[in-house]
Amino acid sequence: MATTAKKVKPPKSKPKKIWLTILFSIVSVFYVMPVIMVVINSFKKNTFVKTDTFALPNDESFVGFDNFTKGMTFGGYPFWKSVLYSLVITLLSTFLIIFFTSMAAWFISRVNSVFCKAVYYTCVFSMVIPFQMVMFTLSKTADTLKLNTPWTIPIIYLGFGAGLAVFMFTGFVKSIPLEIEEAAAIDGCGPFRTYFKVVLPMLKPTIISVAILEIMWVWNDYLLPYLVLDRTKYMTIPIHIQYLKGSYGTVDLGATMALILLSIIPVIVFYLTCQKHIIKGVAAGAVKG
Repeated sequence: MATTAKKVKPPKSKPKKIWLTILFSIVSVFYVMPVIMVVINSFKKNTFVKTDTFALPNDESFVGFDNFTKGMTFGGYPFWKSVLYSLVITLLSTFLIIFFTSMAAWFISRVNSVFCKAVYYTCVFSMVIPFQMVMFTLSKTADTLKLNTPWTIPIIYLGFGAGLAVFMFTGFVKSIPLEIEEAAAIDGCGPFRTYFKVVLPMLKPTIISVAILEIMWVWNDYLLPYLVLDRTKYMTIPIHIQYLKGSYGTVDLGATMALILLSIIPVIVFYLTCQKHIIKGVAAGAVKG
């Protein structure tokens, strides 16, 4: 019996792998360095943050957790309120984006019409529009429509986050065999039951990827809440950090670094927990279809 010989690709040379490892290790150090500097300077006195930025805390510069206490009580605005508002805005915005854009993507993928194509390309085009082009009219519109509270600003985030989410969800839905939905229809499922019982569970990889990207964006966003929210009543964490100023505009860098560290810890933990789903979801939602 004749056998066909398989072509075996030669393995990469070991020196090449070593050099690539060294290269990417150096690049990763440059990415991690700002976070390390934030951690180091959050435990130092304000004067030493300015003069010995890259030095480790010593007996003279180390202040323990005083910077954290000072930052959370500065200016009379409780830091826990900023955390609460940031959490509400982030969770509501992410939920709205995932819920509405996943349904929209399913409809766009299954209904072949000019309207659906126009909506899809409009969402894709919205990703390339700079925020600076619309921020002044957006601020006026938000005040007119009373979208300037933590409970209504997620509607604005839905508009800005819909482009990427629709793009990713549409690509994934196109990879789902239509026969599965036809079988559900034969069993008596209507459009809503088909979506919630059949399609939505299959969207889990892309849902996790979209959730990670949107949470990281909304949690760290400064400009949109700064323009829209009433800062006398509502402050998110980035706005709270920006207002750590004393008399004559002096900034307590130690307290600023401490609050920055507190703000990035939840995002880092969340990202490290869910990072394995990002590549899977992006590959499934942006390559197929």
